[in-house]
Amino acid sequence: MTQTFGKVRPSSAGTTMWTEIAEQPEVWRRGLAERGRIEPVTTAVRRAAPRFVLFAARGTSDHAALYAKYLFEVVHQLPAGLISPSTVTAYGTSPDLRDVLVVAVSQSGRSPDLVQTVETSRRRGALTLAVTNDTQSPLAQAAELHIDILAGPERAVAATKSYTAQLLSLYLLVDQLRGGDGEAAAALPGAGDRLLALEDGVRESAEGHRGTTNFVVTGRGYSSATAHEAALKLMETSYLPAQAFSGADLLHGPIAMVDRGAKVLVIAAEGVGARAMREAITRIRNLGAEAWYVGSAETVPGSSAGIVLPGGLSEEVSPIAEILPFQHFALHLALARGNNPDSPRGLSKVTETR
Repeated sequence: MTQTFGKVRPSSAGTTMWTEIAEQPEVWRRGLAERGRIEPVTTAVRRAAPRFVLFAARGTSDHAALYAKYLFEVVHQLPAGLISPSTVTAYGTSPDLRDVLVVAVSQSGRSPDLVQTVETSRRRGALTLAVTNDTQSPLAQAAELHIDILAGPERAVAATKSYTAQLLSLYLLVDQLRGGDGEAAAALPGAGDRLLALEDGVRESAEGHRGTTNFVVTGRGYSSATAHEAALKLMETSYLPAQAFSGADLLHGPIAMVDRGAKVLVIAAEGVGARAMREAITRIRNLGAEAWYVGSAETVPGSSAGIVLPGGLSEEVSPIAEILPFQHFALHLALARGNNPDSPRGLSKVTETR
């Protein structure tokens, strides 16, 4: 029976966050079925032939942008970077952006700093693209091009389905630009269904961490985005310090704070990124840290706690699915600590920064 928050801990099924996590495979099916919506954008980007890609985003959407940055750099070998919107809004800069594709990623499309960044970028010669969940948002109207992520209404403050819908839309754009038909993403909905079915094991692990005071989260390559998003979910819903690092950056200093008993969440999906994680994983084990893994059967040690990802997911699309166990982990940890994950303190669904 679901009870009031702060008295009796509610069941996960009584939360909007749980419902929206569960909707993701269907969101992906819809996004794949309507991938033709991205073709006009693909045509325009091909015609413009940008030499550089810049992303503007905040919060969860910033992690979607990080994923897309890897896609553009690896798949198309185009240099890509993340804009600091305050250089435009606070410092008043107006850089020359000819031959640049500027992609603004936002669930709501309502943050004034992103709108102003797109307006300035467009005025200064960039081809501008907004990726949002609202076709009528100010950001969608400010950009020349728009991709609707088709996530449907999202009510929980902690974004879940809008994040993975952003990832899928950005993947389909990059894939179409190389002439693909989204085939690698076809396995995602089934993989998502299988991961959601593992919720009980994730709940047990999360509840076992109710007394944890901080986390380190690490992954590499495409999974760097997963590490940052997982850490944000923990901070948003459980109010705990959670620091995310690439496996390489972890070894360049932060590993010093990892000792026996430290709580480390590790992403090691199959592929180049997982192989590059081997040294970090070895160091984490040797230091005696308590690690919880999400990865492939090859990269997750059989004796370790965690979730083995379904087979058949390419490294490029794995981040779309591999975040699901971390979303469940954050949800159940919040509930175990007596928090309301649907309405974190001090936060609202739409954050407007300037």
